[in-house]
Amino acid sequence: MRHTSLFCLLARCGLFAACLLSISNAQAQWATVDWTIAETLLAIDAPVSSVAQQSDYRAWVGEPRIPDNVSDMGLRTQPNLELLAQVPPEQTLISPMFAGLTPRLEKIAPVTLFSLYSPGADTWQEMQTLTRELGELTEHQSQAEQLIEDTQALMTTLRESRPLSQSEISPLLMVQFMDARHVRVFGENSLYNAVLEQLDLPNAWDQSTNAWGFALVGIEALARYPEATLVIIDPLPAGVEEQLAKSGLWQQLPSVRHDRGVRLPPVWSFGALPSAQRFARELTMALEAAPAVTHRRQ
Repeated sequence: MRHTSLFCLLARCGLFAACLLSISNAQAQWATVDWTIAETLLAIDAPVSSVAQQSDYRAWVGEPRIPDNVSDMGLRTQPNLELLAQVPPEQTLISPMFAGLTPRLEKIAPVTLFSLYSPGADTWQEMQTLTRELGELTEHQSQAEQLIEDTQALMTTLRESRPLSQSEISPLLMVQFMDARHVRVFGENSLYNAVLEQLDLPNAWDQSTNAWGFALVGIEALARYPEATLVIIDPLPAGVEEQLAKSGLWQQLPSVRHDRGVRLPPVWSFGALPSAQRFARELTMALEAAPAVTHRRQ
């Protein structure tokens, strides 16, 4: 009888320990309101419990895909703290843009801030630094190093396999539409420009940009670059495509009038290495599919 009781006690202790271990493992996950951090965590196969605003992540970032078991904590600027508290993460990871959320998020789990797109910094190096920092935090260092190596190898392959030299390619104007009359055009300190530098492709935009690497301008500003090839990155705001079809200003732009442009699927303009890979692949495929568009006039 005593042996039976002892056996039951040990069994219960074992079950209790297993439960504790299960809880511990469940908590050893990371949550984030920042899509750049999210895409990097997913790319290095780190355990993620919650990502904010997932429907918009799918529209603006796309890949890596967020697994179905990752909860959506609501808006990036107004996360659902009650939902986050149901399964508290090991840490919640944020970028400086969301630093104001720290006091509220800290009530649930420790908060760690990671920076990217710092003024005056080398964007390409910052993306690698962020990858290594997240790899170290999540103990996925080898996966982080693999992501860096794979990204650099991809850039080298795409650059060296291109049939045209830089001097033979028209400068590129990389834009995202804010509405039918205004675009973000990307230059220094942007992810898109960092990829162009890796691919040895010319960027037409020679004006100043903000800390995020873009200038917000009216579409008439694009007329100053008559030899450029327009690279339009989706998504377009609702109704913009129809408005542009009727816009005399847009139709008279040299790049539009001479049909020198390509259109890319969404690539997160403020992303890190996963977005850099995606942009490099999509841009290369688009340029190869329309070589006459991008040949520099002799």
